[in-house]
Amino acid sequence: MLGPMSIKNPIDEAKPASLGIMASYGVGKFLAEFLTGGIASLVFKFYETEIGLQAALVAGVMVLYSIWNAVNDPLIGFFTSRPTRLTARLGRRFPWIVLGSTTCGLVFFMVFAPPRSMSPLAIFAWFLVAICLYDALYSTWEVNYQSIFPDRFRSQAERSKAAGVSTLIGVLGVAAGAVTPTLIIRYGDPRSYLVNAAIFAGAAVLLALLLIPGVKETPAMVARYMEQEKRRSEAPSFWKLLKEAFGVRDFMAFLLLYAFYQAATLSMTASIHYVGDYILGRGTTLIFAGMLAGALVAVPLWLALLKKVKSHQTLLAAAAFSLAVFCLPLLFVKTYMAFVVAMFGWGLSFGGFWLLMTPAMADVIDEVVVQTGRRDDGIYLGFRAFFGRMAYAVQALSFWAVHAATGFASAPRSALAQTGIRIHTAALPALFLVIGGLVFLRLNGLTRSKVEENRRILAERKL
Repeated sequence: MLGPMSIKNPIDEAKPASLGIMASYGVGKFLAEFLTGGIASLVFKFYETEIGLQAALVAGVMVLYSIWNAVNDPLIGFFTSRPTRLTARLGRRFPWIVLGSTTCGLVFFMVFAPPRSMSPLAIFAWFLVAICLYDALYSTWEVNYQSIFPDRFRSQAERSKAAGVSTLIGVLGVAAGAVTPTLIIRYGDPRSYLVNAAIFAGAAVLLALLLIPGVKETPAMVARYMEQEKRRSEAPSFWKLLKEAFGVRDFMAFLLLYAFYQAATLSMTASIHYVGDYILGRGTTLIFAGMLAGALVAVPLWLALLKKVKSHQTLLAAAAFSLAVFCLPLLFVKTYMAFVVAMFGWGLSFGGFWLLMTPAMADVIDEVVVQTGRRDDGIYLGFRAFFGRMAYAVQALSFWAVHAATGFASAPRSALAQTGIRIHTAALPALFLVIGGLVFLRLNGLTRSKVEENRRILAERKL
């Protein structure tokens, strides 16, 4: 018979995650970027130039969609953080990840399937309902997926390794989301966009199945949460959590940088199809491939830098400013190969930011947990998702404003219209990144010593 001292407490388990688990978790990065790329790089151009919806109406959908996200993402994070009948057996996040990841790809198809016979207002309504439903399902899995990282990978070494593996896999997702449409869609043929959407939907379901091992919560994770729920006298209200989250300065610094970064990358990637169609007059496969090559080369370089600097926060800011610098050549290059080379340079910085973003966020979440005494990651990741989705409105409004000012609708290949395309390809993204980087440096105070102290406190409190 086992004595009391031989019984293991699952909360105290400290077995590091295997490379296979990290790779499976990284599939979530692939899926997120694959779907985001397929939406972000195509949806504005699809509805404006292929369906013929006025740019103002397309921008209106994206603004309403962002307002929807003001409620949708934080509330999804809040409600999916509560225990359910499945929590003690499967964990609090795993069931939501499976539900959302296996269904959102199917609604992705709906976004690109408006009946052509409908009036402009009916198409407007279809677009709005489809993209809001898609986002609700996408957020259901993605918010919970991101919430698992700080709890699943707990040491700095494990987080850096998991982030490196996830980044390599995730960059392939960025490439797949950007390059796949260039191989399928044909400018001027709306049906080709529908074929592309069907391929995205099928691939998303397969990727969701590969994701399962990496997001299955361990007994230690489940036990920590159940122990936290036992100690909790009552569940905090949504408004209390909102106030707590916005009261953590380092958390706000990260959210603002993330919002500006998302606005920059969405503007950049959505612009490339305009560059191909209206400036270069050819497909953009090699341009996106250049970005992929740069991002893949960047991963070992930024990992080497991380070993020397040993601060996710410092290098994240450096990557943001580096991205801004590498935007500038896109204002001036003229030939196809020059665009490819310029995007390779941009990819070098993009890979670094992508590598550092998740572990930097995990360090910030640790700070929040230390200050609040609870691991309510879902609500905080819901706020992060909202700030990221605001970028869709920023991108849509900036495209509308630039196109209106440069006469794009009446003469899309004029010199003035091409200048406007370069503005939302390079100038605006560079501006967003500089502002985000400066705000982050001003607000963020999460030093290396503070990060280490937070981990010590969390270990003591078993959080």
